[in-house]
Amino acid sequence: MSQTVNKSSLRDSFPNPETAANVVYNPSFDQLRELAVDNETTTEFGSPAYVSGQRSRSADRTKNLLDDEFSTADWEAVENALAAADERELVCLDRQVGRHPETSFTCRLYVPAAYAQIALGWAKLLEPGQGEPDFITLQLPDWDDRRIRVLPETGLTFVLGSDYTGEAKKSFLRLFMHRIKAQGGLVLHAGTKRVTVESDGQRETVGQAFLGLSATGKSTLTGHQCWLEAPEGAEMLQDDVCALLTDGQVTGSEGKGLYIKTDSLDHEEQPALYDAATHESAVFENVWVDDDGAVDFENIDLTSNGRAVVQRDQVASAADDIDLERVDQIFFITRNPVMPPVVRLDERQAAVAFMLGESIQTSAGDPDAAGESIRVVGTNPFIIGPEGEEGNRFHDLVETNDVECFVLNTGHVGPAQADIGVRVSVNILVNAARGDIRWEYDETMGLELPSEIPELDVERFYPPAHYEEFERELEALRTERRQYLDQFDSLREDIKDAVY
Repeated sequence: MSQTVNKSSLRDSFPNPETAANVVYNPSFDQLRELAVDNETTTEFGSPAYVSGQRSRSADRTKNLLDDEFSTADWEAVENALAAADERELVCLDRQVGRHPETSFTCRLYVPAAYAQIALGWAKLLEPGQGEPDFITLQLPDWDDRRIRVLPETGLTFVLGSDYTGEAKKSFLRLFMHRIKAQGGLVLHAGTKRVTVESDGQRETVGQAFLGLSATGKSTLTGHQCWLEAPEGAEMLQDDVCALLTDGQVTGSEGKGLYIKTDSLDHEEQPALYDAATHESAVFENVWVDDDGAVDFENIDLTSNGRAVVQRDQVASAADDIDLERVDQIFFITRNPVMPPVVRLDERQAAVAFMLGESIQTSAGDPDAAGESIRVVGTNPFIIGPEGEEGNRFHDLVETNDVECFVLNTGHVGPAQADIGVRVSVNILVNAARGDIRWEYDETMGLELPSEIPELDVERFYPPAHYEEFERELEALRTERRQYLDQFDSLREDIKDAVY
C-alpha cells in the first residue's frame, strides 16, 4: 500500500458486518463461548478459562501514526490484514466506551471465530454500542509478524500476531484517550471511587482517583470497601481508564466489567474482587486451572500476569454508575522505597508526580523486567501525542478544580523493606477522606508528610530512618528526576522546577 493513500478510505475496506457472509455479527456470550469451546478449560465455578500465546501487551511492537513513522512493511501488513479479513470467518461486536453523552464512543472489534475467546472477554467489559463505530480494531492473532499499528485520526487499530485480550481492550481505550484530549479534558489511567464518611457528626462523600501502573494495587484499592459500615461506605465507579473533564467530573469508560490481575487474589484482602472472580460469569485468561477445574491463583507457572474479566454486578463495592460527579483527591500509586506510605503535594508537585509516574515494572507491562524501577508519564503507557502537554494540562485541571493530590506508596520503605500492605493503604484512604491526617512540612524530604494518622505508627515508615545516608540518596534521586523531566520540551519550566 502506498503511503500516499487516503488513510480515511481504509474504513471502507472492512467487511460490512450486516451483509458479509463470513462475519457473525454481535453474537451472544453463549455463542462466543461455543465458538471458543476447543480453547476452553471449564473451571470449578462453571466459568471458562483460556490460555493465550502472548501473555502481556506488546508495547515494543506498537506504533501510532501521530508519533511514529510507518514503514512500507507496516502499510503492507495493514493491506494484507484487510485482505485476510475478507477471507476469514470472523466475529464482529459493537460495544460502547463510556456513558456520558460527551465522552462515549462506539467501538467495533473484528476477530477470527477461532479466537472467539478474545471477543468474549472484551465484550463483557463494555455495554452494547449503537450507530456507526467511532473506533475499529481488527485483531488477527495468527499473523506471522507481530505488530500493533494505530491510526488515531481515523480511529483504526490493527493488532497482528497477538491473541492477548488486553490488546483488544487497550486498542479502544487508547483512542478514547486521544479523543478526550482533543475536547480539552485529560484521560487518566486510573480507578475512581466514592468514599462516604462521617466526621464530627457530619456526613461527607469524597471522590477519589488512583493513578498507577497495572499490578501496583490500583484495582485493589479502587474496589475495596474500606471495611466501613453503614452509613459510611465506599463504592467503586471505574477501575482502569477515566476522563478528567474541565469541570472536575471524571467520567468512566468500561460500564460492564473489570479486567483484573489474579495472581495472589485473596478473599481477605480483596473480598469484592475475589467474589466476582469466583462467579460463573467471569472469564479467565492465563490463570492456572487444574485438570479437575480447580483454580489456583497462587500458581504463576503460566504467567504472573494472569487475568480475569469480572462483571460489575458481581463486585459488591461497584456502584450502578461509572461517572464521578467531582474528584476531590487524586493518589499517585508508587512502589518507590524512598517514599513514605503517603505524602501530600501542591499543584506543581502533583504535575511532577504525574510526569514521573514512578513505580516498579510489573508482569503486565514487561515480564522480563518485572521488579525493576520504571517511569511512565501519567502511569499511562498509551499516550498519543506530546507527553509534556499532558503534564501541563494535568496541572491546570487540578489547580482549577482545587483537587488534593498525594503520592501513595503501596510497596515498602527502605532497603530493609518495611512492608506497607493493603490495610495501611486503606487506612490512609479513609483518614484522608475524613480529613483526619495531620500534615507537617519535612525539611529533609522537602514534602508534606503525615505527623499523625489514626491507628498508624507513621515513624515506622519514615524513609530517612531506613537509609544510612538518606540525604545523599534523595539528592541523587532529585537530580535523576530533573534530568528525566528535562527531556520533555513542552513541559513548563515552573513544573520542572518543582521536582521533589
